[in-house]
Amino acid sequence: MNTIVTRERLITFLLETPMFEKLEPSELMEIIHIVEIEQYKAGDVVFREGDLGDAWFVLYRGAVEVLKHGTTGEKKIIDLDPQACFGEISILDGSPRSATVRVTEDSVVFRVPRDVFNELTDSGHLVAYKLLHQMAILLAKRQRSTTMRLSELLNVTEISEVQEGIMSIVGESSVRE
Repeated sequence: MNTIVTRERLITFLLETPMFEKLEPSELMEIIHIVEIEQYKAGDVVFREGDLGDAWFVLYRGAVEVLKHGTTGEKKIIDLDPQACFGEISILDGSPRSATVRVTEDSVVFRVPRDVFNELTDSGHLVAYKLLHQMAILLAKRQRSTTMRLSELLNVTEISEVQEGIMSIVGESSVRE
């Protein structure tokens, strides 16, 4: 697999991806200079639970699954398709990964290194602050959703339903770290 991603395709894709859709084309030019294009084969691991959080990712082509290690081994939490962002919390705090992301079909992933993104932020580039704002909105939306769903689980009496509900919540939150 050898996918060529032209500058035009990259810009078009980013404009159609929710995390980047509010950016101006000129601002996207700043982003495309820091994006690393990585190709993976089915079965490859993008990162493992516990790895250093040194970047965040956008799935351009293909599919990945998010796995969480537990007492009974690895369990699939969720599948992600193109335009999904994952690992973006590490751009903020550099914490270790909370889950493993494995490629399920040949994929192309855009990688945004944390240190390079921080250079944009430190030098006062508006595009970095716009992306941070989008991340904050996304994280607030997820927090509200998690709180609401956990509150609903307080009224459930069947333990299996509680377990399913918790797994769903963990799946949605862990893909982003």
